[in-house]
Amino acid sequence: MTVTEIQKMKSEGQKITMLTCYDYWSARILNSSKVHTLLVGDSGAMVMHGAEDTIEADVEMMALHAKAVRRGAPDKFIVCDLPFLSYRRSLDQSMDAVMQVMKAGAHAIKLEGAEGNVELIRHLVHSGVPVMGHLGLTPQFVHQLGGFKVQGRGDQAAKRILEQAKALEDAGCFSLVLEAIPTPLAETITSSLQIPTIGIGAGSVTDGQVLVLHDMLGLNTDFKPKFVRTYLNGAELISTAINSFCDDVEAGTFPGKKESYSS
Repeated sequence: MTVTEIQKMKSEGQKITMLTCYDYWSARILNSSKVHTLLVGDSGAMVMHGAEDTIEADVEMMALHAKAVRRGAPDKFIVCDLPFLSYRRSLDQSMDAVMQVMKAGAHAIKLEGAEGNVELIRHLVHSGVPVMGHLGLTPQFVHQLGGFKVQGRGDQAAKRILEQAKALEDAGCFSLVLEAIPTPLAETITSSLQIPTIGIGAGSVTDGQVLVLHDMLGLNTDFKPKFVRTYLNGAELISTAINSFCDDVEAGTFPGKKESYSS
């Protein structure tokens, strides 16, 4: 999968699938799956490190996860988030952050918001870096937004996000994530852009969908947003397997002859 192939999927009406990935073992599984693209998201700060939000992620963390994912999924197109404030400082510092995650194994980067980012995006694209935009609920702005809330409700708010989407396309973004916005707004944006949109909490009208892997596998038992569909009761299955191991050890049935060496 490449940038041009992802863009071609929109023109041909093919849906794009994307899942988050943060480590080697899950990347190996996803590498043999049908999913088109992997996102090394700054959500890893929450999912993998127990943070309350994505603010704790830094460039070193993202590069470490990107390197592990690339090793496990050499056949997938990998997008890596630029973490909080890493692209809001000087141009030199922003480019250093991009260079670190790209050299770690990402094929493209994703950044949140449009205002203040357009010139950087143009510079990145002209430098050979594919850029994915992100609008709507932008988790790095959680404190400014007052929490994880649906965005784009009301005419003015919707108009602003539409204008930002067009600005990101004009700046050279190859695709755009739309998070937690009303379905009619997502449909308007998707039909207004030449680049594909990938939704998360934006209805089925976008050109593709992305979910956090741990959410769709049912591993986050205490967190389930409205837009998540759980495809597996992963936490229960894993817990059952671990308890079975403990029972076998306590009963003396593991290891048995099959798992033991003879003289």
